[in-house]
Amino acid sequence: MNYTTQMDAAKKGIITREMNIVARKEGMEAEKLRELIAEGKVVIPANKNHKSLNPEGIGEGLRTKINVNLGISKDCCSIEKELEKVRVAIEMKAEAIMDLSNYGKTENMRKRVIDMSTAMLGTVPMYDAIGFCDKELKDITVDEFFEVVEKHGQDGVDFITIHAGLNRETATAVKNNPRLTQIVSRGGSLLFAWMELNNRENPFYEYYDRLLDICEKYDITISLGDACRPGSLKDATDPAQIKELITLGELTKKAWERNVQVMIEGPGHMALNEIKANMLLEKKLCHGAPFYVLGPLVTDVAPGYDHITAAIGGTVAASSGADFLCYVTPAEHLRLPSLEDMKEGIIAFKIAAHAADIAKGIKGAVEWDNAMSKARADLDWETMFDLAIDGEKARRYRMESSPEDPETCTMCGKMCSMRTMKKILNNEDLNIK
Repeated sequence: MNYTTQMDAAKKGIITREMNIVARKEGMEAEKLRELIAEGKVVIPANKNHKSLNPEGIGEGLRTKINVNLGISKDCCSIEKELEKVRVAIEMKAEAIMDLSNYGKTENMRKRVIDMSTAMLGTVPMYDAIGFCDKELKDITVDEFFEVVEKHGQDGVDFITIHAGLNRETATAVKNNPRLTQIVSRGGSLLFAWMELNNRENPFYEYYDRLLDICEKYDITISLGDACRPGSLKDATDPAQIKELITLGELTKKAWERNVQVMIEGPGHMALNEIKANMLLEKKLCHGAPFYVLGPLVTDVAPGYDHITAAIGGTVAASSGADFLCYVTPAEHLRLPSLEDMKEGIIAFKIAAHAADIAKGIKGAVEWDNAMSKARADLDWETMFDLAIDGEKARRYRMESSPEDPETCTMCGKMCSMRTMKKILNNEDLNIK
């Protein structure tokens, strides 16, 4: 039986190769996974032209996944440095990479990432439009916007962020409800500017069926972008954000009618006490579609440490229903991240995702922690390093400060509680002096 997309196959009762791979990774019955994909509650972003892909699932009942943003800008345009980030991100087992290159002709960078990446790849075609068309934003035509999307599909991009919910009504809500930080979404601000400069409707909203044609053709997952995500605590859960979310729910159902897979993007900056309610709102208004969040950042006053503020919010968000976390690095709001910034962001969000998976009861999550605790009780340092999220750093810290007793560390020495209990319970000589 033929099928066009993973969702089309799922609705027809077909378990695809990608579904079988994801089911094995998640420890889930393939039939259960197929049902969730058919309902739109799980997506497997897998462009037909991404031949190196090792597929992953995102959504209900699955491990929380993380995404790594990278890409060139006009001020930092070394493709080789960004490709090194890709290599390291894959080594660190990030499930997704977004190439957010926004300078010049981005095709070369994008194709090289797709060729080498086993992780799913996302892009924001709007970032590419000016370089692709080689003209000012206001002069880009509707046809040219869709030509960019088609090109990304041809190249093998697995999911694309499209700010289709920023229609004229939502734009009016932005203007009628002034914000402290206005529209902080880069793609959203560009679309808002195009709409205002041309006095036109958002082409991705007005000609949404045309977008669905392209996505169905290549099996691209639409990541419905939140142009009105809050860029400050003050702007969270305001009329523009909620108006756009309602529209995204309507667009989700239209995509599902065409068997196009959908994720919903979310905030942003948000006080800790608002996160849980926002996760509930998204799941209700967008019919259980997987939720992809940036952070949320729970305070605005920690530049240089925003990987921490965002990981705190990401943990709460994922434990409350978010399925996919876009990492944030220490360089957020300050500069293009370095390789070391990227590493810190990945580790912070791997911790956030795993902590949330424990809270959600994801299969195998707490068992990992139990194995680490047993290794600690046994003073089995090698097993601890093997189980650590960042075993290299754990090993380095221990080696930098060697204890007198090799079983212990330099914090407690022979007064180590683990050592004491192990020896007493084994009827061994304690020998603390």
